[in-house]
Amino acid sequence: MHDDLSDFEASSFTHDGATRTVHRKGSGPGVIVIHEVPGITPLVAAFSRRLAESRFTVAMPSLFGTDGKPPSMGYTISSIARACISREFTCLATGTTSPITVWLRALASSLHEELGGPGVGAIGMCLTGGFALAMMVDESVVAPVLSQPSLPLSLGGKRKRDLGVSQGDLEIIKARVAAGCPVLGLRFTGDTAAPEERFDTLIEVLGDGFIAVPIDSPDEEHGIGSRAHSVLTEDLTDEPGHPTRTTLDRVLAFLDDRLK
Repeated sequence: MHDDLSDFEASSFTHDGATRTVHRKGSGPGVIVIHEVPGITPLVAAFSRRLAESRFTVAMPSLFGTDGKPPSMGYTISSIARACISREFTCLATGTTSPITVWLRALASSLHEELGGPGVGAIGMCLTGGFALAMMVDESVVAPVLSQPSLPLSLGGKRKRDLGVSQGDLEIIKARVAAGCPVLGLRFTGDTAAPEERFDTLIEVLGDGFIAVPIDSPDEEHGIGSRAHSVLTEDLTDEPGHPTRTTLDRVLAFLDDRLK
């Protein structure tokens, strides 16, 4: 069922000539939710509502797709194809930061300036999972969460290990982590789209500053299939004690600790 997002406040944000819709809800410290493919689905919106209920100001920018439209195979393939040919998304090149993250950093800086506090959170998912890492170049981002980071697309060993950021950006990120800004990463262990090699690289370059949260898959006991991918949305089982619910609670605790 289509989600009309009517309980969110829709506004626009412009940086360097690019204007996009941003859906906002809640009060408290700012958290930017960067939606996964194919777009702002009903379950992405539900996750943002959960954050708002937890006393955060959620800013959910619309980067691609139709806002509120539920996912389907054709819709997802279409969104991935459009992202791959867009100059704003670096889907295959290694050692490169996607240009869209410059706009996202500006949004984070603006939100922090408006709301104050120690900084803002950034949660990326799937194709946008690594964007939360790249956004750390701006010091306003103090609570980055990488959920199933999938860029660059894991075609070949080099891409599986790559973090989707330039070497210059990575040096800034490493310095920020060394100074005390941790990074939270989530993935299902059987997820080939967000490969284990990418988390190995994060552990290698960020050390104890990278907090890896792997979720076993497949897991028959908890009904987690071999194709589980979207930790916080499509594959979330919102029941106390379920591994995905435990992971969601861990994300909320991370945001509380870093932002409140």
